Amino acid sequence: MSYFDAASAAPLHPVARQALLASLDEGWADPSRPYREGRRARLLLDAAREAAAEAVGCRPDELVFTSSGTRAVHTGIAGALAGRRRIGRHLIVSAVEHSSVLHSAEVFEADGGTVTQVPVDRTGAVTVQGYADALRPDTALACLQSANHEVGTEQPVAAVAEACRAAGVPLLVDAAQSLGWGPVGGDWSLLAASAHKWGGPSGVGLLVVRKGVRFAPQGPADERESGRSPGFENLPAVVAAAASLRAVRAEAEREAARLRELTERIRSRVPALVPDVEVVGDPVRRLPGTVTFSCLYVDGETLLHELDRVGFSVSSGSSCTSSTLTPSHVLRAMGVLSEGNVRVSLPPGTPAEDVERFLEVLPGAVAAVRDKLAAPASEAVVRDDALVVDALGRRCPIPVIELAKVIGEVPVGGRVRVLSDDEAARLDIPAWCEMRGQEYVGEEPADRGSAYVVRRLS
Repeated sequence: MSYFDAASAAPLHPVARQALLASLDEGWADPSRPYREGRRARLLLDAAREAAAEAVGCRPDELVFTSSGTRAVHTGIAGALAGRRRIGRHLIVSAVEHSSVLHSAEVFEADGGTVTQVPVDRTGAVTVQGYADALRPDTALACLQSANHEVGTEQPVAAVAEACRAAGVPLLVDAAQSLGWGPVGGDWSLLAASAHKWGGPSGVGLLVVRKGVRFAPQGPADERESGRSPGFENLPAVVAAAASLRAVRAEAEREAARLRELTERIRSRVPALVPDVEVVGDPVRRLPGTVTFSCLYVDGETLLHELDRVGFSVSSGSSCTSSTLTPSHVLRAMGVLSEGNVRVSLPPGTPAEDVERFLEVLPGAVAAVRDKLAAPASEAVVRDDALVVDALGRRCPIPVIELAKVIGEVPVGGRVRVLSDDEAARLDIPAWCEMRGQEYVGEEPADRGSAYVVRRLS
């Protein structure tokens, strides 16, 4: 079985395992106590903090350990917003941030704050100008991920941090996906990360608050971790997290080059091996081990099961794999194809042979799913000089499949109206038109759902 979902959680690094087992014997006591066992635990905690701070590029007293990366994000955003409440109640985020950031923004907005979402281009990247334009006199905080968790696109953090600094606004960086590969550049103010993304144990996050940043911890006071992360430290996990971060950093340059070659192999060969595929994300400014593509006429969940059956664990942002039946907010913001979406994120040490085997089995897996979805054509009738396809009640990818089946029945210049109440159609039908050289006219209201109008160009 080949595990290709390191962006969700990387396998536990051998150094993390060794450090975890060793510190179970040495680090079980309360590090705040003055007796021998407590002093020994304190030495381990201080050493872990110094190692993590060195990797991040901050002072040890600026870094605290939290119970998860999500907790680090929530704590960082809430504390920074509260600390700058007198400045204003405006928050800036990108449209493709991790859900932990977006959920914090929702809570802030529900409490009377205002939130600006900065859009991204089709590669998933923000522009520095987009953040500069969003800054206001009452902006309390801006947030930007260092690299996207679904498509791997790296963001211009240093340049955005410079724009924010010039306006006197702190920037919080979610570095969960990138910290294992290297420190985050730029004059950022706060940083959050998660140990299980770089091969540390789950249940450990990092929160860095630079000196001089106004920060007011929320919730009941606690004397541990500078009052920013309440509760008894999980010292063995913290030690393992810091040890593994140091270990992966030592291997990062060599391994990054190797994984970039493997993901470039996937990016270049998948469109040649599988018809009707869109590779998404920036082709150059991206994480070393992540590559994402979407396949027309494919049910994402079925494809993931098919790949699992032949020995590959991958992830997806397709609406077909979601209980909400809506595409991932990242793919929606990018405006790219969502159906049949596959994210491959290779963990360090992935053999080249595994990638070659993946490329061998992928065409058959996609073809098998497409064969299963060769559903009977939806009823098509001509109304007002347009062919109408009734795909109401049918979910991704059926509306696009039915559009593809009937587009040849109208003359060049003719139109097809696809009736659909599936949220994914709003994204996938325009994407299909761009991929197949047809014109997407637009969306029109309908008695149920929406009518998506396509003009045949060829």
